[in-house]
Amino acid sequence: MDRVVDLDDAAARIAARAPRWRAARLTVGPLTWRDRPAPWPRPLETDRARVVDPESVGLRLADPLTGGELDVVLFRGGWADVRFLAADWEDGAAAGEGREPGGVIPARGIVSAEDFEALLIGWMGDVFGG
Repeated sequence: MDRVVDLDDAAARIAARAPRWRAARLTVGPLTWRDRPAPWPRPLETDRARVVDPESVGLRLADPLTGGELDVVLFRGGWADVRFLAADWEDGAAAGEGREPGGVIPARGIVSAEDFEALLIGWMGDVFGG
C-alpha cells in the first residue's frame, strides 16, 4: 500500500482537536492503530509505540446526549472508512424526515493529513451538527 497520508501527522491533528471535542461533551475514544507487518488478522493497538509500520489510524467519537456517533479509520493509501449514526437519529426517524439516520460516507482521494483534517471537520458537522 502506497504511503499517501502521514498517519502520525493525522493523529497529531486529531489530538489537537480532541480537547475542543471533549469540551463540547463528546466522548473521544482512544486512537487505534493497525500495524502493516503484524500477522493476519492484524490486531488494533492503542499504543502507537507498539506499531512498527502503521497502515491505519482509527477514531471513534460519540455524543451521549444525542446518540450521534462517528467512526473513522484513515488508511495511509489515501482513503478512509467512515461510518456514522446521526445525532438525534431517533427523532428524525420518528418524524419521517427521510434523512438517513446512519450509514457510510464515501472517503477516497485523501491526499494529506491536512486534507483529512478538513474532511473530518465536515463529517463532524454532518453527524453532530454545527
